[in-house]
Amino acid sequence: MTMASRPLTKVERRKFNRAQHEKKIREDLIGRHGNDLGNFLSWLRIMSIQGTQRFRDGDTSFIRDVALALENVYRHHNS
Repeated sequence: MTMASRPLTKVERRKFNRAQHEKKIREDLIGRHGNDLGNFLSWLRIMSIQGTQRFRDGDTSFIRDVALALENVYRHHNS
């Protein structure tokens, strides 16, 4: 939990805790749904959160990129 023999700052600790929380959620989804679907659902969850934040900031290109990526996954698995 320490970097370079010093305690984490409040911002670093928040990022670390968030990463640990996301890892736990991802592992839970994989445990419940299997490796492929669990990874996809965790990715979709993160993209949904990021998309909402970026949309509020006015960045619609991120949402377009995610939609294209989802379409590519769909086409890959349904052809």
